[in-house]
Amino acid sequence: MKKKINARMVLVAVLGIVATMVLLTAVFYEVFKKQMVDDLRIYALLLRGGADREQLLQADGDILAGKVRITYLDAWGEVLYDNQADSTDMENHSQRPEVQAAMETGEGQAVRRSATLDKSTFYYAVKLEDGSILRVSVEAESLYSILGSAMPSLIWICAVLVLLSLLLAHYLTRSLMEPIEKLAEHLDDGTEITHYEELEPFIRTIQKQHQDIMENAKLRQEFTANVTHELKTPLTSISGYAELIETGMASGDDIVRFSRGIHQNAQRLLTLINDIIRLSELDDSQEELATERLNLYELAATCVEMLGVSAEKHQVSLQMEGSAGYVMGDRIMLEELLYNLCDNAIRYNNENGLVQVQVRQEGKKVVLMVRDTGIGIPKEHQDRIFERFYRVDKSRSKSTGGTGLGLAIVKHIIARHHAELKMESQPGEGTTIWVTFAAAE
Repeated sequence: MKKKINARMVLVAVLGIVATMVLLTAVFYEVFKKQMVDDLRIYALLLRGGADREQLLQADGDILAGKVRITYLDAWGEVLYDNQADSTDMENHSQRPEVQAAMETGEGQAVRRSATLDKSTFYYAVKLEDGSILRVSVEAESLYSILGSAMPSLIWICAVLVLLSLLLAHYLTRSLMEPIEKLAEHLDDGTEITHYEELEPFIRTIQKQHQDIMENAKLRQEFTANVTHELKTPLTSISGYAELIETGMASGDDIVRFSRGIHQNAQRLLTLINDIIRLSELDDSQEELATERLNLYELAATCVEMLGVSAEKHQVSLQMEGSAGYVMGDRIMLEELLYNLCDNAIRYNNENGLVQVQVRQEGKKVVLMVRDTGIGIPKEHQDRIFERFYRVDKSRSKSTGGTGLGLAIVKHIIARHHAELKMESQPGEGTTIWVTFAAAE
């Protein structure tokens, strides 16, 4: 990256130097042209003051001789006199631009370049009182000739400037990259990098992303360790029961009991694997939800009906309340959310407990409430129950068949639907969870 920045800065500097040199030469040449024309005009006006041919001829022998060409034309453009050529052999000049302009306006000018001699001739013509034309001209170097003669000096100047540009580019590149290099060296220790105010947002973003990556890596490491532990427990039980049956150490009622244990642990293992897979899908999926307009009350009522057998098994009463509330959401995800919330409320309830499920619309919001009269959650645990594999009462969780991933899945689904979560709980009194969605139009 340093080499690219350095090379591009040098390239820009070189192009700038060359362009500046060429443009300055062109500008100076235009100034030179203007000065030449102004000088010729002065010469012409001074000569015009003589007013007659005799004085013009006398002027030819003065200081202007050999430097300025003087041409005297009649009113029709015929050459009467030229101090550097035989006027009798010269053609009519009435079609020359400077002569035409002088005939029409009293003064005229022109510049013509000789490709053979690589020179430019500057002409200035004035009209005399009797209608005749006085033209003065002088030869000068052309732009290309000036550039050619100045080229050695320009090359030396460019070389010096390019060398300076290389040094400056190297210094600027090093200064620009220094805070980024320091950032790379001190990402983990939180060292403040404040070289350039403009880089501070970028540096803060990089540091935050690095922290997020490290945090996610830590969470994944913990998740992997927890998954290993959670899988190991039922697998160990299955292996132990199977070994007892295989070696013949179990017989009669023990075989039935061990087989039941194998079946229960296998079911727990399948549930755990399914939850892990589902959570991984929610983590990795960046696709837009396949949303549709859904009646949250109908989905909740179906869930309550489906969990009726589980509620009876746990000696818990289920109540469905409320009215229609339409939201835009993914049907499968919302069914998962309802199932996990209601299933948790049943599993962690007391005998003869109650689970109330309510859906109601409040203005432009649809609120889902799941309330239970169960064991409740101590305040110090409430902020962590949506973490993966986090259990308040591990022994009870395992006895009820919970995987510790249900509420983590709920949290993901709520986030994907841009909904809001609120929870209140008191140990021994129960827990109430509210999920607020934007109402569908």
